[in-house]
Amino acid sequence: MKLFNTLALCCSALLLVLSISACQESLDSKASAHSTHQVGKPLTKDPTPNDEEASHTIYEVSKPLVKDLTLNDEYVCQIRAIQHIEIRSLEKGYLQNVLIDEGDTVRKGQLLFQIKPNVYEADVQKSEAEVELSKIELENNQALVDKDIISATEATMSAAKLAKVKAELELAKTHLGFTEIRAPFDGLIGRFGDIRLGSLLEENQLLTTLSDTHRLWVYFNVPEAQYLDYMKNKRLSQNVQLQLANNEIYPEPGTIEVIQSDFSSTSGNIAFRASFSNPHALLRYGQTGKILWPKKSNQAVIVPQKSTFEILDKRFIFVVDKAGVVHEREIKVAREEPNIYIVASGIAPDEMFLLERQNKIDKGDKIHYKLIDPQHAIENLKLYAE
Repeated sequence: MKLFNTLALCCSALLLVLSISACQESLDSKASAHSTHQVGKPLTKDPTPNDEEASHTIYEVSKPLVKDLTLNDEYVCQIRAIQHIEIRSLEKGYLQNVLIDEGDTVRKGQLLFQIKPNVYEADVQKSEAEVELSKIELENNQALVDKDIISATEATMSAAKLAKVKAELELAKTHLGFTEIRAPFDGLIGRFGDIRLGSLLEENQLLTTLSDTHRLWVYFNVPEAQYLDYMKNKRLSQNVQLQLANNEIYPEPGTIEVIQSDFSSTSGNIAFRASFSNPHALLRYGQTGKILWPKKSNQAVIVPQKSTFEILDKRFIFVVDKAGVVHEREIKVAREEPNIYIVASGIAPDEMFLLERQNKIDKGDKIHYKLIDPQHAIENLKLYAE
């Protein structure tokens, strides 16, 4: 009987333990489900002031400006005189007079230098005396021929001798004339050679240079593509302008006159020559500058440089559709000018773009925008174009 009571007591204890374990598991599962529910619930945050400000910001957009432009192609140039010569001595002797200075303007026939003429004057006097002697000898021989004292051959030889000494006299006068060095044309005197008053000059020694600057030639190198465009329209008037070293535009227009015969094997360019008049003697031989060759661009598509950005050598712009959604678009730049790009492709004239790129805006964002007139947007960039 005691054994039976003991077994009944043990079974009751076991059932109590199992019941308590089942209740604990039920409580744990409810707590876990409640916790899972709290974690899965989406979190929300109050909007910050910056987000509210961004959502209410109005951004300026514009459209490309489309207009006909006249823009200048620039080429480095060298200025040369049409007549530029070296003045050299034609006789040997001491430099007796220097009658001009470097940079002087001289006239044709003006005396520039004089070599000491004493030796050459003596040669002239000697030749004059020989001419007089030969004349007397010819007259005597002619009288003797008339009297049949000598043959006519003697008189003929005397006449030939007279002609010879006359030629020697003219040669002596020519050498004497070479002691006076005169300007062959109007122009500007250049830098003196290694000479000073009293210098002993050798024959053919450099004295100075002389440049006629009334009209000048300006040389500049042109790429092959530009050359082909010129040849296509060469019957049209091709005028150019000259920009001086101080960035001022030379007031006289130039005209393209000559193209050299062949292209440079190193640069692939060909030399053009334009002619400029120089009425005020502003231009000098050896100056440099830039040739401005005007080119017309019909219906050019223009966008501000500040509206674009560069990624890996490619240029992009933020295009904004009518719904205000921002799209990133690559553009091809045909020409770069101060403050603007002339676009070859990538944006249509009727498309809107973000006028000034904002770092907080990215593609796919939706913005509020205000459309700015294209002409007004470009004028604010201080665009100077015809």
